[in-house]
Amino acid sequence: MVKRVDVAPYTVDPQQHGRFDERQTVFMRRYWDKTATFYAHEYRENVIDIIEEDRSGYSRVDFARILASWTVHDCFGGAFSWKRLGQADPGMMRLGKHPVSDPALMSQQVKETARMFGVDLVGVCKVDRKWVYSFDRSGDPIDIPPEYQHAVVMGIAMDKQAVGTSPAFLSAAATGVGYSRMAFAIACMAQFIRNLRYNAIPMGNDTALSIPLAIDAGLGQLGRNGLLITPEYGSCLRICKVFTDLPLEPDRPIEFGVTDDCKNCNKCVDACKADAINPEREPSLTVACPSNNHGIVRWAVNADRCYEFWIENGAACSNCIWACPFTHRGETVT
Repeated sequence: MVKRVDVAPYTVDPQQHGRFDERQTVFMRRYWDKTATFYAHEYRENVIDIIEEDRSGYSRVDFARILASWTVHDCFGGAFSWKRLGQADPGMMRLGKHPVSDPALMSQQVKETARMFGVDLVGVCKVDRKWVYSFDRSGDPIDIPPEYQHAVVMGIAMDKQAVGTSPAFLSAAATGVGYSRMAFAIACMAQFIRNLRYNAIPMGNDTALSIPLAIDAGLGQLGRNGLLITPEYGSCLRICKVFTDLPLEPDRPIEFGVTDDCKNCNKCVDACKADAINPEREPSLTVACPSNNHGIVRWAVNADRCYEFWIENGAACSNCIWACPFTHRGETVT
């Protein structure tokens, strides 16, 4: 049973919690954290040896698919631009700023537009500044201007059949396709908002934490696997978002029993080859590694162990996504 609620279904201790530094993610710690077991290790560094083992699902062709799947995300840097792309259309410039007298209608139109751009889930929330990174990957402080009051949060469903091959290379290609579709979606959504003469900041995993914003926007709840779980796709999707000063009406968060189900289900724990997922029945404030933020009640995932397995595997892993029962359900939110 999916129901709308007035308070987001998570608990944060303000005495312990602070804005997270993006340099603390495992993907950045490998560059500077000499105490990390994966320091200076790129997770694809063993791929030649892995391909030569000639195991099913780990072929040269499969690896080529992984690299190709990331093309739009990695090569279209404009997707993440805080400013307009290209030259403004003369007709748009003559129209001036679009008047918004009904934020609810504008939210509906934004969602319709997002789906035109290939988005599978979309919601709107107020921008909660505690989910904005304190510093970016380069160590520069992140300051979101106060006029950016709303976030359009979008979910991109991944190919379930490909994800089901995890941890083989094809599942990693599904991840890359998800990220490339994200780059397309946020670029188009940001331009749509700019064409109405409002401002937009498009984001993938950068700038702000995607999962809590997606929860705030009513897309799902946090699962034991450390990922967003949605009624429609489980965890088999990627999240992106656009911050904007466009007047919008936020959605209410949802609850559909994820926390209670996760307390009684250890399928992702059993499926994790890295032993990275917390098996305790109750979520807590306990952190598992330096890439966890403090002050959040949840099952903290040991991202260090996860990344170590990626190095061993030569590619990303989606075992916890495929093992989750919610991934194999499909419900409509009302």
